[in-house]
Amino acid sequence: MAKYIKKEIADLNGTGKTQAYYKLQTLRNLSQDEFIDKCAYPGSGVTSAMMKAVLGTLAFQLPRLLALGYSVSIDGLGTFSTRLGVKKDKVKESFQEGESKRNAQSIEVNGISFRADKEFIRNTDRECELERGDDCRLRKSRYTLNERMALARDFVEHNTYMRVSDYAAITGLSQSKASIELRDLCQMPDAGFKPQGRGSHKVYVKA
Repeated sequence: MAKYIKKEIADLNGTGKTQAYYKLQTLRNLSQDEFIDKCAYPGSGVTSAMMKAVLGTLAFQLPRLLALGYSVSIDGLGTFSTRLGVKKDKVKESFQEGESKRNAQSIEVNGISFRADKEFIRNTDRECELERGDDCRLRKSRYTLNERMALARDFVEHNTYMRVSDYAAITGLSQSKASIELRDLCQMPDAGFKPQGRGSHKVYVKA
C-alpha cells in the first residue's frame, strides 16, 4: 500500500494564503536490474536477457529518432518528444525589428518531454491503494530577502563554495525554494556570488 503526502504551497495568485497538493511518497528508486527482475519473473515468458536487449535498444534508438525531429509513441506507455532552448550563455531572442537573431549553434536540446498514455494512468490508478502519510508544511525563513542574500554572501566569503543545501540550511528555506531564490539572486548585480558548474554539480562561489 502506498502513502500520499499532503504538501502546503504558496497561492500562486499572490493572496498570501496557502494551498494543498498531494503527491505519492516515493519508497525508493528501483535500479534497471531490479526492474528487469520484476518483469522477467518465472512463468512470464520473458527472460532477463530479452529485457536487457529491448531496454538497451530503446535507450540507443530513442535519442536518435527524437534528434531527427520525430516524436515517439509507445502503446500503453506514452509519447516522448524533444524540448529545445537557447544555450546557457545566450539570450532569448524576440520578434523585435533590428534585434540580432539566434542561429542553430545557439540552440540545444535541454529536455525530453513525456506525455503519459491515458490507459497507462488508468492502469496505475487501478493498482494504487492509498493511505495517508505525513503532512508537509511550507517552510518560511525568519530572514528578509536582503538578510538572506547577506548570509549567502558571508558564506561564500568564508568558504570555498556554497551548495543549494547550504543556502537552505542557513536561511531556513526548503531545498526547492532555495534553488529558485539563488537563481534569482544571481541576476542581481550586488549579489556578491555567482553559479559555477551545471546540474547536480552546480555550486555558488564568490563573484
